[in-house]
Amino acid sequence: MTKPSVIAFDADDTLWVNEPIFNEVEDKFAKLLLHYTSEETLKKKLFDTEIKNLHIFGYGVKGFMLSMIETAIELTNGQITGDEIHKIISWGKDMLQHPVHLLDGIEETLKELHGDYKLMIITKGDLFDQESKIARSGLADYFDHIEIVSEKDEKTYQQILDKYNIAKEEFLMIGNSAKSDVLPLINIGSQAIHIPYHTTWEHEKVDEAQKAKLPYIEISEIKQIFNYLNK
Repeated sequence: MTKPSVIAFDADDTLWVNEPIFNEVEDKFAKLLLHYTSEETLKKKLFDTEIKNLHIFGYGVKGFMLSMIETAIELTNGQITGDEIHKIISWGKDMLQHPVHLLDGIEETLKELHGDYKLMIITKGDLFDQESKIARSGLADYFDHIEIVSEKDEKTYQQILDKYNIAKEEFLMIGNSAKSDVLPLINIGSQAIHIPYHTTWEHEKVDEAQKAKLPYIEISEIKQIFNYLNK
């Protein structure tokens, strides 16, 4: 592993808790519409609707909330009530104001890295929501650069490297998504460390056989990165 000069971190489920908040609301949504359809049918329809809407709404809470409303209208043949739609909207508002809970060891690790490496956040999602979470996390001062993007693919990462004049072999990305935080980096010749989270959105999952062929490092907790940085 070439010693990196720049280390970038994903945000959601890498720096702080995110996916369990979506899962909790999805469970509430299923219970709300249980008298219209089964939980299995509803969750499959919601996922399909979210994926269909990604190119319109992008990632994040607002797109999730709108997809819940669309799913509810379609599965109930328009019979969902105004009160039920109001509940869905209120859940979305609560999500946008949810306290930011840092994952174990994150702040201690950033303190130790700060000053020895240039640090970045590269996260996708709604600009307002992500900016708010970064500010409320108390971590912003550790980072030299923050990039909030609509997608995390080879093109986006290469544009960021070019923007900051970073050599691709000296760039390390750390994140919980093999699809967004590992695959694109390997494909452009950069480095990646995968820290799996206990729950991952289906859209971000990668086939295990595909992952096994990739030259990347997988660790179970953030502090283990020093085992590799100090080699």
